[in-house]
Formats: sequence, C-alpha cells, structure tokens
Amino acid sequence: MLDAMAFRKVMGTYPTGVTVVTARDPEGGPVGLTVNSFTSVSLDPPLVLVCIDRSAASHDRLLDAGGFVVNILASDQARIASRFAAEPSGGRSDGVDWHGGPAGAPVLASVSAWLACTLQVAHTAGDHSILLARVDEAGVGSSEALAFCRGSYGAVVR
Repeated sequence: MLDAMAFRKVMGTYPTGVTVVTARDPEGGPVGLTVNSFTSVSLDPPLVLVCIDRSAASHDRLLDAGGFVVNILASDQARIASRFAAEPSGGRSDGVDWHGGPAGAPVLASVSAWLACTLQVAHTAGDHSILLARVDEAGVGSSEALAFCRGSYGAVVR
C-alpha cells in the first residue's frame, strides 16, 4: 500500500483552489478552517462537497453548526489561507474582516466568491469527513482565485 507521505507528494502536484469554510459555533462565535478539498456536485439542486480532517479542532463545531460558508479565497489572500490552516485554531478570525452571511455564518471580505450552505449529510472517509451541502445563496467578487500547488500559493490566471 502507498504510504501517506508518498500519496501527499503526488497529490501536491495537482493544483487546487483554496477556500476557508466558516460557521458560527454554539456560542455564536466565528469558527473556520482552510480547505482545498472542495468541488461542485450537482446543479439541480445546487450541491457542493467539502472534505474536512476529523482531527481538525474546528471539525466538530463546523458539523454541529448545520450550515457554513465556503469562502473561495482571492489571489491576494494567501495569508488568510495560512492563518486558517494553523493550529491551534483559537483566534483565527481575530482581526479578519468579515460580515454575517445569509444564515449568519461569516463571509470573509474581498473573497473571489462565496457559497452559503446547509449541511445535508456527513460521511466518514478515512481520516476525513465528507460533507455534502446544499447551496442556498452565493456571491461573486471581482478578484481572481487563489490556487495551491506543490506547497506554494499562486493566482488562477485566465
């Protein structure tokens, strides 16, 4: 069987977009983490898929929220991606500009796009949870998206 580090190295050659998934914890505070395992699933109804490491400090709070926002980061937001990927997770949103989305989950300022979602189902898959969510509302900004490949951030160029 392929070992985890070899698999990670191979998968690191595949460019991905970079998102920060945000929600409100039970006390109403913002919670979020950087996610690059994100894709559309269906147009009718509009569904997306997000994969979250089950050992992430934000994992349970995101699932318990029942809904979240997928913030597709803009090309100049690599610092935000790094910040929301760092552990410990406490204080990740301190000083980050955001506003409450349609259901109250944080929409980060100046993102390339965002999707407000309602969790439909969560499945355990290895060390991650696969979240399938219905997109209730969305918005598009004017910035190019942030990409990640071979350990580095860059802009998606069109």
